Amino acid sequence: MPRSSATAPPLGPLLRRYEDPGEPLSCEPVTLGLLNRGYRLSTTRGAYFLKHHLDGDHEAIARQHRATKRLQALGVPVAPPVEDTEGGTVAVIGGRCYALHPWVDGRHRDGAHLTTAQSRRLGSLLGLVHTCLDQVMEVDHTDRGEYESADPEETFTLIDELLSLARAARPHDAFDALAEHRLVERRALLERHAAHRPPPGSAGGWVHGDFHPLNLLYRGAEPAAIVDWDRLGVQPRAEEAVRAAAIFFVQPAGELELPKVRAYARAYRRAAGADAAELAAAVHRVWWERLNDFWILRWRYQLNDRRADPQFSAVSALAVWWTSEYEAVRDAFTA
Repeated sequence: MPRSSATAPPLGPLLRRYEDPGEPLSCEPVTLGLLNRGYRLSTTRGAYFLKHHLDGDHEAIARQHRATKRLQALGVPVAPPVEDTEGGTVAVIGGRCYALHPWVDGRHRDGAHLTTAQSRRLGSLLGLVHTCLDQVMEVDHTDRGEYESADPEETFTLIDELLSLARAARPHDAFDALAEHRLVERRALLERHAAHRPPPGSAGGWVHGDFHPLNLLYRGAEPAAIVDWDRLGVQPRAEEAVRAAAIFFVQPAGELELPKVRAYARAYRRAAGADAAELAAAVHRVWWERLNDFWILRWRYQLNDRRADPQFSAVSALAVWWTSEYEAVRDAFTA
């Protein structure tokens, strides 16, 4: 049953920390997700989600766990970790951090699988998350500094580096050709719009930090659990709402499904108490962020990590489409 890989979790020492978790039957990797390792652990007592936190920041992980427990008490759909016999939730074994969560039966749904009414409920859910985080998290005003927007001069340098790597790639495949095209295209867009760089933004409150379809499980038509709180932090709240919409509602050709965005955004504004001006500023900052962002190409060409390659076509097309449809996108978030 235990896997022979050196990265397999230490099930024996781990399970001994808990009150009658059962005997392990299987431990299968969960393939979705890019930044952590997760396993579906089946025991004679039931199923669990076992998470290996690769960053290993014990205090940050414990803070996330406390937050989800408090959010659950306020009615937010989450899956707080199981407490061990001493009341802890982070198991440090061999210098690695693990957490055991109840297994949530559910499926991931992106915007294409959501009706307009469900898109509205999604916006209300994120608004609920933000308002409840304000209640359960301590406010540290030292964290509420200004966030500089991307510097286009630095982006031009990065584009040149990535272009050289893409052109030198062997074998030179269709992805490399598309990367070249998008990099040249994006450089021209940035040259045209460099004067529209937004001013520094102020952080508005606590946010999930990574709200997207792979971190939200549905049971039927309703959200069952928001998972993966690793990026819980203080950021501009409305920007998280815009980023989430740009992931949930992007279509394969790189366009946003604006009727659903409109329903989602109206519900978010009501639930979070955000006004149209706050959303308009967030739209501008996230649009600029997208114009300057090449994380998928950095993973591929600088880190030799191709796990995110399938996302590149839609993500890179979105930046171009968003620029051409800027007013329509802004209106969908603010009308």
